[in-house]
Amino acid sequence: MAALDAKKLREDFPILKRLVRGKPLAYLDNAATTQKPRQVIDFLKNFYENHNANVHRGVHSLSEESTNMAEAARTKLAAFVGAPKPETLIFTRNATESLNLIAHAWARKFLKAGDVVLSTEMEHHSNIVPWQLLAAERGIVLKFVPVEPDGTLDPAKVKAMLAEGPKLFTFTALSNAIGTVNPVIELIKLGKAAGAVVSVDACQWAPHKTMDLKAWGADFVSFSAHKMLGPTGIGVLWGREELLEAMDPFLGGGDMISRVTLEKSTWNALPYKFEAGTPNYADQAAFGPALDYLTAVGLENVSAHEHALAEKARAVLQAEGMTVLGPTDPAKRSGVVSFNVPGLHPHDVGTAFDLEGVAVRVGHHCCQPLMHKLQCGGTARASFYLYNDESDVEAFARALKRTLDFFRVKPKAGVR
Repeated sequence: MAALDAKKLREDFPILKRLVRGKPLAYLDNAATTQKPRQVIDFLKNFYENHNANVHRGVHSLSEESTNMAEAARTKLAAFVGAPKPETLIFTRNATESLNLIAHAWARKFLKAGDVVLSTEMEHHSNIVPWQLLAAERGIVLKFVPVEPDGTLDPAKVKAMLAEGPKLFTFTALSNAIGTVNPVIELIKLGKAAGAVVSVDACQWAPHKTMDLKAWGADFVSFSAHKMLGPTGIGVLWGREELLEAMDPFLGGGDMISRVTLEKSTWNALPYKFEAGTPNYADQAAFGPALDYLTAVGLENVSAHEHALAEKARAVLQAEGMTVLGPTDPAKRSGVVSFNVPGLHPHDVGTAFDLEGVAVRVGHHCCQPLMHKLQCGGTARASFYLYNDESDVEAFARALKRTLDFFRVKPKAGVR
């Protein structure tokens, strides 16, 4: 597969041509959401102009076209992530809803007071709060694998905590806050060997690294379209078929039923059992061209490209003595660079960078427990993707230098 040509790819993204505060936009907030290529934008425009009609319920031409286009995206996604069957892919609003669906439809049915849910200290709030709500409601016990000082997980500690017999092991494949790449398949195997149901938050993995759900062997995997060049408002939950069949519906209403009487209702087949009401079918259909785009570029190329840019940005920070969070081993890092400027609040850093047209994320990144563990209130985060290039790293370096000069920050010896 040919190497990624970021300069050529940038032509497909209209927003990258705009100016921010008079400066060329350097968009480095890809872990929050990615920009959309013209192929996705044009598809969505064409869909609304020529094919829009509600899905699954009509026999007229527009409804059939709309249904076929939406379901084609599900089939395409199954091939993209190695799902055994398209119907085991449930479309939700976002990955947060996918994780909540597990908590509501699986855990509320199959967990009882005293059962243990094991997670980690590096989780996004969407993989913590649903379990806390369930603990308060049902009396389940939450335990968390500690994060090491370098932002990694120690597999030996994971194995030791799994030996305590949790019913569910739920963890992130890749940290959105500090860029740690976890040994996903190893962790899944450890969880399954311990007899736990295993749920993987793959929100930050799916846009950047290949995923073969059949090879992974997990029970649930969650991710979202908007981090994969796709539209907003589309999340995905993949579940093992027998688990999905055993679960109760998440929401009740139209299309998730087989038969309704005033006395009782029966449920539709997968995946519709979990897709009540009118779905976000237009954005679902438009996820298809996003997947085509990623397939054409190749996730191996994407990962190598963004990793190289991130390492250059990290070198810029290290040269200035800034605090960089996350693993020191490049092999355990992604395209996320999370850092702090000594003496400055992350919000001041983000505002200063914005004056130079550089978009970075600031705050706790929905990972307050992790920030507490790493003894910081938050960070500034630069995250790279396939359309970023050397000019973005150069803009990042200029923004950092001007921030240090403006606030008269003296370089700090040593980098974490």
